[in-house]
Amino acid sequence: MTAKFLYNTVIGASNLLLGVRARLAGKDSRSKTVLFARGQRDLLSRIRTEMGDGRGRYTVWFHAASLGEFAVARPLIKRLKEECECVVVVTFFSPTGYEALKRRPAFIDHVFYLPLDTRKNARAFLDAVRPDRAVFMISEYWCNYLEELKGRGIPTYLVSALIHRQAPFFKWYGGIYRRCLAAYTHVFVLDEASRGNLRALGCDRVTVCGDPLFDNAALIARTPWSDAVVERFAGGGDVFIAGSISDRTDLELVASLANRHRDIRFLFVPHEINPEEFAHIREAVEGGVAFHSACDAGTDFSGVQVLVIDFVGALASLYRYARWAYVGGGFTPLLHSVIEATVYGIPVSFGPEIHRKVTPQQLTDLHIGQVVKNSEEIQQWFAALKRNEAELARVKETAAGYVSKNVGATERIVAMIKPY
Repeated sequence: MTAKFLYNTVIGASNLLLGVRARLAGKDSRSKTVLFARGQRDLLSRIRTEMGDGRGRYTVWFHAASLGEFAVARPLIKRLKEECECVVVVTFFSPTGYEALKRRPAFIDHVFYLPLDTRKNARAFLDAVRPDRAVFMISEYWCNYLEELKGRGIPTYLVSALIHRQAPFFKWYGGIYRRCLAAYTHVFVLDEASRGNLRALGCDRVTVCGDPLFDNAALIARTPWSDAVVERFAGGGDVFIAGSISDRTDLELVASLANRHRDIRFLFVPHEINPEEFAHIREAVEGGVAFHSACDAGTDFSGVQVLVIDFVGALASLYRYARWAYVGGGFTPLLHSVIEATVYGIPVSFGPEIHRKVTPQQLTDLHIGQVVKNSEEIQQWFAALKRNEAELARVKETAAGYVSKNVGATERIVAMIKPY
């Protein structure tokens, strides 16, 4: 049994199971699995209808797994739209991305779920969308889509890739992934080590280009934005933000910090918006807890220490209200964006699983960021910063220099993918 046959078998079985899941779920269910299953129902028919007969229009297809990966695509799309006439199609695998973008921001023409990666779906999707370019974010290796793109001669790009020696390409079963890699016209990587690893695989269509996340985060930081509820809650005082709390370990760390420092107000931003997560927060926090959706600009927050942001899409802007930050996901392989906090010049802490990203280690080396493995370590880190004005000023200045050196990747990438 070949790896490709096994891959197609698993994807095909998943397609059938999702259809069953969508039919059996209660109509009010909002779980990610149910949302995804419903999103796959009649998906290709909806895509054909919405795309219509768009022949002759220059079309660029961007795919991001979820909302976090879309932050890489956002500055590319905006710059591309500024520089040329084109239609932009965005697809997501995760409901987190699709639900946040389905109403289509002004700079996006079409937003869809990505149909599951069967050969039939890949052909039907490309027939409907007819992209002139395809751009994938970070680590997307959908075998049938990439094979079909290559077969049709459609230039295809991978952006913000980080290729390490532990990646599947180097494993005994890595042939299927190496074939995926060969389908990319060009790969934009985050560091020299990734370029060297790709060359070892025989891929020299590589540019070390930096991360468009810096451009996206810097743009958000420069853009005027405010939230009346958060401003009322902060009251001009110091705020600690815990962004993208992803699991119980994240919550344990930031709740312990809040419980030890009752004089500081905390913004908790869960990665998953659901009642179970909210209940865990209430159990873990000893002080008063309020939820953004239940508050307004006139709410009395005198007995509240923690404000929970119970909606998605605002985290990158919310960091402007904070003086210190913790970013979740670092006790899994999926640490969330530390760049979004860094552009505001605030110190940031995160869990120890940082090997899949370049920035956390760079922040650690510059003493802007700090790995914390348990409640005591985050307490020590925060205690050293809490009233240390000189160190906070140094972090701010160092972060500004670091961000300045890393912006600009967007322009270089767009120059390659736009039509000439």
